[in-house]
Amino acid sequence: MRLCRLAAAAAALVAAGCALKSPPDTGAIKAESMAKVDVPVTWKAVPPVAGIVTDNWLATFQDDPLTAAVVEAIASNPDMAVGAARVEQAQLYAKLAGAKLYPSVDVFAKGGAKGGDASALQGAWLQMSWELDLWGRVRYGRAAAAADAMSAAADYEYARQSLAALVAKSWFLATEATLQAELARKTIADQEALVRLAESRVQIGVGNNEDVYVARASVAGYEDALRQIELARENAIRALELVMGHYPAALAKIENTLPAQPAPVPSGLPSELLERRPDVVAAERRVAAAFNRVGEAKAARLPAIALTAGASGISSDLVVLKEHSNPVWSLGANLLAPIYHGGALKTNVEIKSAAQKEAIAAYASIGLRAFGEVESALAAEFAARDREQILARGLADNQRAFDIVQTQYRVGSTDMRYVTQRQLAVNATQAALIRMQAEQRVQRVNLHLALGGSFEQRPH
Repeated sequence: MRLCRLAAAAAALVAAGCALKSPPDTGAIKAESMAKVDVPVTWKAVPPVAGIVTDNWLATFQDDPLTAAVVEAIASNPDMAVGAARVEQAQLYAKLAGAKLYPSVDVFAKGGAKGGDASALQGAWLQMSWELDLWGRVRYGRAAAAADAMSAAADYEYARQSLAALVAKSWFLATEATLQAELARKTIADQEALVRLAESRVQIGVGNNEDVYVARASVAGYEDALRQIELARENAIRALELVMGHYPAALAKIENTLPAQPAPVPSGLPSELLERRPDVVAAERRVAAAFNRVGEAKAARLPAIALTAGASGISSDLVVLKEHSNPVWSLGANLLAPIYHGGALKTNVEIKSAAQKEAIAAYASIGLRAFGEVESALAAEFAARDREQILARGLADNQRAFDIVQTQYRVGSTDMRYVTQRQLAVNATQAALIRMQAEQRVQRVNLHLALGGSFEQRPH
């Protein structure tokens, strides 16, 4: 009964103890860290597409091999395994911090012919200790650890989103290199046809050897360019294989066509971005953790009270014990009040306060970077779309001009140099168009990542 009454009194003391202060919310952190940042109502780079940011952007490309590559990378990439383990550790640390709120109970027993120390004592001791968290030191520590765990989980989620984006962008660039290699091979074939035409003109007496040498030199230049493109393609595939957790053998099969560019996507509102992006959420949780660490440090400067209870039963075959009644119960309390620690406790509060300032400043840095990434991705995609249309028109005009000069060369009204120049113009414009088509898809992925949309359908 005495133990029950003591436990009830302890519970009342804890209930009457210090209530924890809540960490600042997203609005308060933004107001403190980005006071001079005037967030606009809509994005400024281009007229945005109205609507909320959606998930499952990977499916919009309608490319099953790409989707399979992303899924495999998420499952096999070593960095993902490292991130998952860190989240698990953080969650366990939060659980460990919460364990301090409960009593600790230990038991010790000894026995034997002489008890192991010639005393011949035999028996068991049960000891319980429970610190009353009157000032919230333990609860602040638990809240800080829980915020750390949520921060680690948000960081891991952003790492997953970033890895999916990296796989998609690497896939598009590897596909682009494949298309560029095909274009270079076609150009070499076209140029070799010009070599044969130049040689034929020499044989029938209407050409000259200079045209032959010019055409052959052009073939050599294209062959060198092809070799560089093939090396770039191999390196792109190796990079993709590494991300997917494979040996970099440059053997992965890559599509030879780019997927269709999806329709423009809703970009949401700038004011919603900070609450949606996982990396910003992680930064906000780090502020909460730092806030609770300050509370923990302040509470450590106050007296600590712990309740103790014990029970023991002892016997001896050789020694006559003074106390014959067993078991023996004991109840008590401990008070530990810090008096002088050379300023260590006060300094620790200052250190934790400085860490909180750092976390708030880091939140501002990440938030501003998020705004910048969205604006840049919107502008880059818009520019890429315009440039694709310009390059498509330029390619059509250059192709028509090349067809004309080929006909002129066959009838002898122009020379090989002009034909080669027109061939170079066609090749350069077509290569630029392929590059811009790949860039459009890369920038779309960058936009999804910047907006905080997930590559998969998140559960509701």
